[in-house]
This record gives sequence, C-alpha cells and structure tokens, in this order.
Amino acid sequence: MIIDTHCHLDNEQFYEDVDIVLQTALEKGIKGFLIPGADFKDLAQSIKLAEKYKEVYFAVGIHPYDALSYDENIMKEYINHPKCIAVGECGLDYYRLPENEEEKLQEKMLQKEVFISQIEFAKKVKKPLIVHVREASDDSKTILEKYGAREVGGVLHCYNASEHLLSLSEHGFYFGIGGVLTFKNAKKLVEVLPKIPLEKLLIETDAPYLTPHPHRGKRNEPFYTKFVSQKIAELLNISDEEVQNLTTNNAKNLFKEFSSII
Repeated sequence: MIIDTHCHLDNEQFYEDVDIVLQTALEKGIKGFLIPGADFKDLAQSIKLAEKYKEVYFAVGIHPYDALSYDENIMKEYINHPKCIAVGECGLDYYRLPENEEEKLQEKMLQKEVFISQIEFAKKVKKPLIVHVREASDDSKTILEKYGAREVGGVLHCYNASEHLLSLSEHGFYFGIGGVLTFKNAKKLVEVLPKIPLEKLLIETDAPYLTPHPHRGKRNEPFYTKFVSQKIAELLNISDEEVQNLTTNNAKNLFKEFSSII
C-alpha cells in the first residue's frame, strides 16, 4: 500500500471526477491521501473530501506564490479540524521573481516573512510542516534551522535534489519523492536518491501536476504513485513491496493520524 503525501485533490481539475479518482486509487492500493493547503479559497473542497473519506486528510497553509493572502486568523479557524494534520505548503520559491531588483528584494522579503510566520504557527499548534523549496535551498535551510522547525519536523515536498538540504533529515524532515524521479532529465535526483536515509523517504504525486513517465502530458492522480514506487525500487535495488511498506511507515511516523486508518 502507498500513502500519497501530497495531492491537490481540491484543484479545479478534479471537480468533475474526484470521487472516481479516489475510488480508482483506493482499489489500486493507495490507502491514504494528504491535500496540502496552497490557497485558502480551496479549503472548502479539501474539508468536503476529508469529511467524506476517512482516508483523506488536509493541511492549511499558503504557497509562497500567494504569500500576500496569508492570514493567521484563517489558519486558526481551520487548524483544529480533526482532519487537518499539517501546516503548509509553505516555503520559498524564487523561480518567478520580478526582474526589477527592488521588486525582487521585496518579493523575497515577503516570502520569507510568511514562511517564518507559518513555521512559528506550526510550532504553536504542534503540527508538522509541508515545505515547498524551489531555487531557494540556502535561504530555506537557514530559516528552517534558525526558527526551530525541528520542533515539529515535516516534509520537503517535491525534494529538489539539493544535497545541501540532506542534513535537514537530522531536524526531523522527510523527503517527498514524486513523478520527477521518472523524468529523463532527473539525473541529479537519481544520483542523490540513495543518499536520503531510507527512514526519511515519502512518496507523493503533487497531482494534478508533475505526472510521471509513462503518463507525462496527462493529468496526474494518486494512482500514479505506483510508478514512483517502482522507480525508487529500481534505483535502490530493493523490492517494490519494500518501498511501499517503508514509505507508508514513514508517512505514519510523520503524520500520526494515518496510523488510525492503516
């Protein structure tokens, strides 16, 4: 069995057939789903799914692209829901910064402030973090260490293969591996994968994005975690069953609530 630790089932791409998507995944052995919080406007759909399916949980948080809309009062409103088990996805993303240097600096400052706020919030409510890092490994690592994120730990979603971040495993952080691992240009991630402690590996899709080979170009969905598990098994020279058991146990260690259903 597999737990998909990061799937945006609240995304509009799933509005028409999310029940079919979930039933297909469940039949194929995907037994747990975590919907990250990227935008407050999607929370209603996340809660609807989490209340309908015992296998579905959600998180509350703001993606760095939407940092301007961060509101801790909204976080407080949802964090105590029994199916809300994490804070995020939060973090830093420097991929699409403005070209103007002053605007670039302001955007970075805003992202950092909101990231730090969500770390502090997670520590208050004692929930793990879902962390998004894109072209910002140094700043992300510095902030996670400086602001005591090890108190709650979490997952580096869509781990970007930066070896600089590997030491965060000692701070209670796990590494989310998704469809990117199956891409032909994922040479760095393929190289770094064996360096990740086995007890810190998690599987995710980031559905509907980053669909793994051989389904690239189509909408991603939780069932496709199977291809990620198989690729990990191939690269680490262990069985697919071992990868599934290992990553499921890891997910249950980080997100304790999954233990009650699996």
